[in-house]
Amino acid sequence: MAIEGNSSTVTARALASAQRELAAIIERYCDDDGMFETAVPGLSFFRSSTTSTPSCGVYRSVLALIPQGAKRVTLVDETYEYGCDRYLVTSVDLPVVAQVTQASVQAPMLCFVFELDPRKIRDLMGELALPKPPPVTMTRGMAVSELSLAVLDPALRLARLLDSPQDIAVLAPLLERELLYRLLTGARGMHLRNIALADSHSQRIAQAIDWLKDNFHKPLSIDELAGAANMSKSSLHQHFKALTAMSPLQYQKHLRLQEARRLMLVDMHDAASAGHRVGYESPSQFSREYRRLFGAPPLKDMARLRQSA
Repeated sequence: MAIEGNSSTVTARALASAQRELAAIIERYCDDDGMFETAVPGLSFFRSSTTSTPSCGVYRSVLALIPQGAKRVTLVDETYEYGCDRYLVTSVDLPVVAQVTQASVQAPMLCFVFELDPRKIRDLMGELALPKPPPVTMTRGMAVSELSLAVLDPALRLARLLDSPQDIAVLAPLLERELLYRLLTGARGMHLRNIALADSHSQRIAQAIDWLKDNFHKPLSIDELAGAANMSKSSLHQHFKALTAMSPLQYQKHLRLQEARRLMLVDMHDAASAGHRVGYESPSQFSREYRRLFGAPPLKDMARLRQSA
């Protein structure tokens, strides 16, 4: 019993030490709050020195680690919280509401974000001969899991490469492979195995999501969407909701409204033109659905965002 306790203490100390080092690296490469791409392909850092109100966005297929601070992510009516003790994995692009829940000027929220490439996951699965999920298995496209040293260690070594840029080209692919291996063989490996399998339901839904992203401004045709995914309409609805927690129509609405918000905030479009650009024929419907998602009609929302900027 004492040996197990000592072993657990050593592991906890090693985990805490690795988190402190990763946090220091992230803060060193983030000049201010916001998202920063790094010289390591696929690796970005995010910093926030304050907690935030809930904000909408699209999470890509990523691994997210927070060595300092905490976040809450809501997918429709499901809440995922992660921080120093847990990491988040998303296997497809998902419209979410995110909120920084633990941060301060003295101890900002610091996040390691690494893009997950389904092709590399698929290749590694083939080499390792990992068992494939049953054809009927469908897991949600977002999950959190307890952070282990096995996952944190290769992530930390990837971040360390920023201090020796001459090593990135050779060592980054090896460390990415190790990180993917740890994820695939860990508690949430099934999420990644599902999306990486060619012709799986998850992979077909990913194709449907790509189609929606390219055509969100057009009237939604379930027939076209089902054809893009090579699925029947009933199967499309069933598996789309299982993976994303929403229907294709709900997903399209999120994409439309988030793009309209960007057009107004960044490109200075008025509400009518932004709504029309993303596919709304009725200004009143656009305003109603915008308010339902963002909590305020377009004009009030823009005033609030610009005041807080």
